[in-house]
Amino acid sequence: MRTQQQVDEAASGGRAPLRVAVVGAAGYTGVELLRLLLEHPHARIVAVYGRSRIGESIAEIFPSLAGRLELALRALDVDELAASADVAFLALPHGESAPVAHALAERGVLVCDLSADLRLRDARVHTEWYGGADADSPLRARAVYGLPERHRAELATARVIAVPGCYPTATILAIAPLLARGLVSPDGLIVDAKSGVSGAGRTPALAAHFPEAGEGLRPYKVAGTHRHTPEIEQELALAAGRELRLTFTPHLAPMSRGILACVYATPTSPTRAAAEYQAALEEAYADEPFVVVLPPGQLPDTAAVRGSNRAHVAVALDARAGRVLAIAAIDNLVKGAAGQAIQCMNLALGLPERAGLDGAALFP
Repeated sequence: MRTQQQVDEAASGGRAPLRVAVVGAAGYTGVELLRLLLEHPHARIVAVYGRSRIGESIAEIFPSLAGRLELALRALDVDELAASADVAFLALPHGESAPVAHALAERGVLVCDLSADLRLRDARVHTEWYGGADADSPLRARAVYGLPERHRAELATARVIAVPGCYPTATILAIAPLLARGLVSPDGLIVDAKSGVSGAGRTPALAAHFPEAGEGLRPYKVAGTHRHTPEIEQELALAAGRELRLTFTPHLAPMSRGILACVYATPTSPTRAAAEYQAALEEAYADEPFVVVLPPGQLPDTAAVRGSNRAHVAVALDARAGRVLAIAAIDNLVKGAAGQAIQCMNLALGLPERAGLDGAALFP
């Protein structure tokens, strides 16, 4: 009878599997990490940590994992984690993650942080939007922003990864190539985006209560108040080559999963043909394993990416109004969180980028 290690090594092509821990495993992002990691050919989940329901089997908390993962939820001990795991995924609330990330990085663990604690490069900007509790984290300068399509080279040597937010991921993938080519102006960008209610997390809240959210569509945190705004501006400024300010309006949509981001931009030439914008996206993503550029006339739909790590992007030219519309659809829990984190881990450790992530979307 083979041991579990022998089984894991056989699945990993003979190499010892990566030992992976998930911190914050009892939330939506945590369980999505577990679901995907269970299918990863080079990873073995060795520990799950949480802040409540300590001692309970993760399969009791999430029956979807019954028969696949029976680990008990533990209270976090960074020394224990560092001794048993090579990689830690941190699905912790903002403000709680940076100290844990620092302690684990000091102990040689590869850290994939899914909070916002390390995403913003400027500590002053972080303080403005999130408060100053972790603004001076020594990891801020080391953390690599984990959007592979924009930072693949940096991720190859990363030891601390700041996994992007879901809204920024969709927005950046839609419009960054057009900004980088100078096809649209950085001035006057408008981002209109919709998210499923799982983006609000698993902790019960009135706004995500089914009778409140199930039959409506509403904006929230408008007029420059949503915390993803500076993250989007930071990354689009890199693409554009200069500072920019944009209008970001998020909406809560009556669905469990998905992000649809529509970005309105002004073309830098009034006579440029629609085909040039299409060609720019196709060239930018020609070698990207998880970005699909839709053909002209076909538009992204969150239902077509549900449960997958793929992003569907498209562009349309409104010549009459003189505007370019760049659109992206992702699953907020996969390409917008857990799947992207695993994609970053694969790149940082020299693994096949598609490992554990190549499944098709769930439909219907």
